[in-house]
Amino acid sequence: MTIRPIYIIPHPVLKKPAHGIETIDSDVMTLIDDMVDSMYAANGIGLAAPQIGISRRVIVMNIDRDTEKNIDGTLQHFINPEMIWSSDEPNTYEEGCLSIPGQYAEVERPKSIRVKYQDKTGATLEITADGLLATCLQHEIDHLNGILFIDHLSSLKRDMIVRKIKKWSKENPDAIGTTHIL
Repeated sequence: MTIRPIYIIPHPVLKKPAHGIETIDSDVMTLIDDMVDSMYAANGIGLAAPQIGISRRVIVMNIDRDTEKNIDGTLQHFINPEMIWSSDEPNTYEEGCLSIPGQYAEVERPKSIRVKYQDKTGATLEITADGLLATCLQHEIDHLNGILFIDHLSSLKRDMIVRKIKKWSKENPDAIGTTHIL
């Protein structure tokens, strides 16, 4: 298990649709383990493979984890996830992203969703989600489709966040050890 650097905008891998997983083998299992370690090391609650530079359709999440309260939460992993239904009712949530450090914005998404995916054994499953789980799944599936949460914002808000990240990158050259800046 390895902690991998988190790629930040404007790295091109973050805007490229990820490739599906055809065979769940030891390489995929290692990828999942590395993603979990990388997500925990960055204090995140979700991570998509493109965020560590791997253009594959894999997501790991643990929305219940709270290191301050010493709560482990429930680790979830989704291979080849696809949203197959979404409600018409919207939900707005303040989102952030490990690939856009320190930036947050209100994003409106469907309140409830259904996602089809594979687990580590290759079994095809479905999950119906609402609340934070629905928001996180949509956010991470967006990553697999080359979409960032800032793509849901007005161009003015998006450009402001991109400028802040460019400034942050110049002011934090030591961050290159934990993130990969293009």
